[in-house]
Parts: sequence; structure tokens; C-alpha cells
Amino acid sequence: MQFEHSEKVRDLLQRVETFMDAHIYPNEEEYYHFIHDQRNLWQEWPGMPALKAEARAQGLWNLFLPHEYGRFSPGLSNLEYAPLAEVMGRSPWSSQVFNCSAPDTGNMEVLAKFGTPDQQQQWLQPLLDGEIRSAYVMTEPQVASSDATNLELSIKPDGDDYVINGRKWWISNAMHPDCAIFIVMGKTDFDAPRHAQHSQILVPRDTAGITVVRNQTVFGSMNSPGGECELRFDNVRVPKENLILGEGRGFEIAQGRLGPGRIHHCMRSIGQAQRALEIMARRANSRVAFGKKLADQSSIRQDVARSFCEIEMSRLLTLKAADAMDRYGNKVAKDLIAAIKVIAPQMAQTVADRAIQVHGGMGVSDDTPIAYFFTLNRYLRIADGPDEVHMSQLGKQKIAEYSAMAK
Repeated sequence: MQFEHSEKVRDLLQRVETFMDAHIYPNEEEYYHFIHDQRNLWQEWPGMPALKAEARAQGLWNLFLPHEYGRFSPGLSNLEYAPLAEVMGRSPWSSQVFNCSAPDTGNMEVLAKFGTPDQQQQWLQPLLDGEIRSAYVMTEPQVASSDATNLELSIKPDGDDYVINGRKWWISNAMHPDCAIFIVMGKTDFDAPRHAQHSQILVPRDTAGITVVRNQTVFGSMNSPGGECELRFDNVRVPKENLILGEGRGFEIAQGRLGPGRIHHCMRSIGQAQRALEIMARRANSRVAFGKKLADQSSIRQDVARSFCEIEMSRLLTLKAADAMDRYGNKVAKDLIAAIKVIAPQMAQTVADRAIQVHGGMGVSDDTPIAYFFTLNRYLRIADGPDEVHMSQLGKQKIAEYSAMAK
């Protein structure tokens, strides 16, 4: 078992860290104030295009896309990408600068893996070039969408088209001014077997019949410029060639998309936890209360030590999951993907909570990024499947596996 990164990864890691130091951290305050100014709602920060151009010029572009996607990929494995994603995650908005941000990453993987040549030319290439953005349209308000078989939006054939009707919500990135394409999941056959009823289809954002019902807040934030919103589809008509892979194959596509996406989130969560720990340690070492530094208080030292241990454990599990994905495929690695999806956001939330406590009132403000790390990782415990679903499936899998071993 090799615990050191390859020379290629070390070089990329140094380059990403240098880029973060030169272009991301110095712009965090400006970025934050711009996106939280209501006058700029649903507008991209003006500095984003130049930073994206610089990242692309330096070859720090689309690093997330695994090597098996051939000409679309820069050639990294999941294991090689993991430490790079962790560094990007230290400032959550930076992933977009490198064209490595959700939900675009998952949508690009769908199109690279399952798209037709025409779909790839029309939508994948502009996404790879960072010219447009996208949204993944899955969750619905009227059903428990953690069980995706409940989804009811209809995708019905009509001549040369499909006609789409239904409602969706918590659609991230749908409000972004550059969002041009939706990947929509719904039912094409209500009478088929349970996991063969659903399909996924490409729907241009400006198609007639799509209405934004409302913008949704997350812990009081509109999350501009991408946001989350509720959408209504009223007789939305798109050509049949927009269907991805074929009717009834929606779950196959979803599993191909969500596996890598889940572990990308975990990599970024670890970066946020690591940064929160560093900020917490510096605060403890500089703050004096009751005649001595916080760093000299045993309880503070224990919080720092526990956080270090938990981050290291999560990082190792993430790397093991990434390595298993590379070696055996996402399906075989699903137990490790589920495990780290449960562990990493909870760990990052806990570390951020400790860092908040060390900072006192400052910790719950926006004077540091810690409060945002806390809320972001609390949200991630629901996104891409709630903890309970992952644990239920993981528990079922391990019970069956270990029972079979006994037999």
C-alpha cells in the first residue's frame, strides 16, 4: 500500500496550492461581498471569467474527469484527483474556477459516459470549455425523493418529441446566469418494473413551459448566483433525441453519476475541515482568557487533537474509496463510497462546530469561513442521498456479505 502521491500528483498539488494562494484566498472577501449584495442577485462575480481563463492556461482544468473518459479527460484517476479536490474545497467557490464544481461535474460525466456524439458536441463540449453551466433536476416536493422510485414527473412520447409535466425542487444552479441545460429525471413508463420506469432527458433551460415557482433559501441564504429553486414543467416539449441512453435507464445513469459526485463532495469536505482546524489552532494560540492562552486549556487541546484524528481517518477512507473506484469500478466500491459519504460531511460539520466554539461570537459570524463550512456540510448530509439511506443500504449489504461468509 502506497501512502505517497506520485510525482505527477505532487506537481499538480503544488500548482493548485500556488494558484489558491495567488488567486483564490486574496479574492475571498471580494467574492463574498459581491454574491451577498442583493443588487447582484443571480449575477456571476465579475472576476470569475479571468480566473477561469488563468486556471485553464495553467493546465488546472477539468481535473475531476477520470482517465477512462479518454479524449475528454486530463488523464487523472480518482485517487490522483482526491488531494487536488481537497485543496480546492478549502474555499468552496474555487472549484468553479478549475471547472470542477457540482453539479456540472456530474452532468459532464453523464454526457461523457452515456451521451450520443451529437449530445456531446452540443452540450458536453461547452461544459468542458466552461462556457455554460448546468443543473441536475431530480428531487420533487410532493414525494420522499430519498427513494427515487417515488419520482412522478412524466416524460411522455408524442410524435417526434417527449412532453414533460411535473414539479421539481432543490434544483441547484438553476438560477445561474450561465445555466443553459438541465438533465431531468422522470417517468417514461408508469407500469414498468420499479427500477425501469424512469429516464433522463436533456432540457435546454430556455425551453417554453419551464417556470421558476420560487427561490429556496438554505440556512437563510439564497446561494446566489446558482441558488436552489422550485420548478414547474408544463407541457415542456423536447425532441426525442434529447433522451439519454434510452427509456427506462434513468437509474443506471443516476448511479453512474452519483458515485463520483458523492466522493468529490467528501474530498472538498475534508479540505474545509482541515482549514477549520488550522484556523481554530491559530485562534487558540493567539487568544487569552482568564489569564492564559486558550491553547493552554486542556479542553481546547482535546478538541484540536480529536479534530486532527477525525480528519486523518476521513482522509484515509476517502483515498481508499477513490482507489477502489479506480481498481474495481464504482459498483464494487459502493460500500466505501457510502461509508465516506456518511462520515466526511458529519466530521467536517463537527470540526467546524468546535472551531466556532473556540472563536466565540466571531465563530457564528461571517468574519471567518467556518460558519459557512458548518452549514454547507450540514446540508451535504442530505444532498446526494441522506445519511440514513446510505447507512441503510450499507448495513443491508454488509449483513448479506457477512452472513454469506458464515455459510
